[in-house]
Amino acid sequence: MRSIRVDASAATILLTEAPEMKVKDRQTGEIAKDALSGESLMKIGVVYIDAGESSLIQVTVPESGVSEGLTLGAPVSLPGLVARPWESVFNGQQRHGIAYRATAVVPGVFPAQTGA
Repeated sequence: MRSIRVDASAATILLTEAPEMKVKDRQTGEIAKDALSGESLMKIGVVYIDAGESSLIQVTVPESGVSEGLTLGAPVSLPGLVARPWESVFNGQQRHGIAYRATAVVPGVFPAQTGA
């Protein structure tokens, strides 16, 4: 399926879960790798706040894209953020959702407030 670029320039994104290795196979403990580069993948949890609405989302980031100095609850930036719709059948049940991926996760700033 097609990836959709996400314009997060006006959003507030707060880190809610520290980066950890993304597991491909829970039974074997195999770590997920990028299909092109072979680099290990990490997952993070964030709250994405935009236009008065918020969502808790998981974002996949390559291991080299995880910056030092990330703090839980602090704002982060997700350069190259894309959303990819997915669907599959698991144990006879159809499942669907949106997978998020970014090229990096770096410390961010709170967006400037307008009309104070």
